[in-house]
Amino acid sequence: MTVQVTITPNGRMSLPADIRKRLGLSGGGSLLVEETADGVILRTVAQSIAHAQALARKYTAGKSEASVDAFLAGRREDSGE
Repeated sequence: MTVQVTITPNGRMSLPADIRKRLGLSGGGSLLVEETADGVILRTVAQSIAHAQALARKYTAGKSEASVDAFLAGRREDSGE
């Protein structure tokens, strides 16, 4: 879905109510703005976390040595704990 919004002279823009409602922002909230080569991406904090987790899974899938537990165990081993 593509929606055109207007940016005011002071830099404000308003997201349509139906989009805010679907994103759970009807009572206010925050969006993260990501500038890419293709344009600007707006994501909720939850969407950004899910996106980061998906990227991490892409690079760590099937690699048990890439887990937090494995990292911490390695650090303990290195420190002699």
